[in-house]
Amino acid sequence: MFSFNTLGNLVISWFIEHGLIICGIIFVAFVLQKIIGGIIERFIRRIIRAGNYSKEAEEKRENTLIQVMNGASIIAIWITALLMMLSEAGVAIGPLLAAAGIAGIAVGFGGQYLIRDLISGIFIIIENQYRTGDVVCFGDTCGTVESVTLRLTTLRDLDGTVHHMPHGEIKQVANLSKHFARVNINIGVDYDAKLSKVIEVINAVGKELSEDSEWSENIISAPQFLRVEDFADSSVIIKILGDTKPLQQWAVAGELRKRLKIAFDENGIEIPFPQRVVHMTK
Repeated sequence: MFSFNTLGNLVISWFIEHGLIICGIIFVAFVLQKIIGGIIERFIRRIIRAGNYSKEAEEKRENTLIQVMNGASIIAIWITALLMMLSEAGVAIGPLLAAAGIAGIAVGFGGQYLIRDLISGIFIIIENQYRTGDVVCFGDTCGTVESVTLRLTTLRDLDGTVHHMPHGEIKQVANLSKHFARVNINIGVDYDAKLSKVIEVINAVGKELSEDSEWSENIISAPQFLRVEDFADSSVIIKILGDTKPLQQWAVAGELRKRLKIAFDENGIEIPFPQRVVHMTK
């Protein structure tokens, strides 16, 4: 008669014969994951540092490539480990692989979108279009790149919303933080203001900001008067440009606007607002 002792003996026997090997496969997979991850990181950091990139750009590209390559290696390691464990457990993996091949053919037309995403992802990474930490726009969707895989990119916008964008659906990329950024401000001044005085004040404020110890490290070229952009209904539009380090353009532009307002007030330069004159007749 079958007994619990017999069942226990069978379980112990199976564990000694197969279970220990399965545990060993899992252990080796974890070790390989750590070792290969370390090799990938050292290799990529050595290769990228040989290129002609700034320190920040180097680090961003390194982190992106490490993230992608580690993800691919982890998938490969654990698929291999799973097949080995199934084989050790007595499952015939040959029919499983054959069935997977047939299923792959059956869903081939649907899988074309996945293949498109993967191929697009490879080109994005090779061409270094953007890296983790960059601020990019995909059409109307903008945000900070939180992660990049071979299939999709994850963005987080200013509202904290996370957007997952499959690479095959990305038609246009606008990178707002590659190599350098730019302060680009249009500001209106009153028609009665003396233009030479306006230019003098703008350039002085831009120079002062670029020499400020708190801001100088973020500014590549001081914001300066560029041109008269337009004659609007109630103001003369002045364009101001200056180069900053990536991701610093918004902070620098905000500080510049604040200082310009203070300087304009001190020099009697008005920033007009739209006015409407109403004539009343009897």
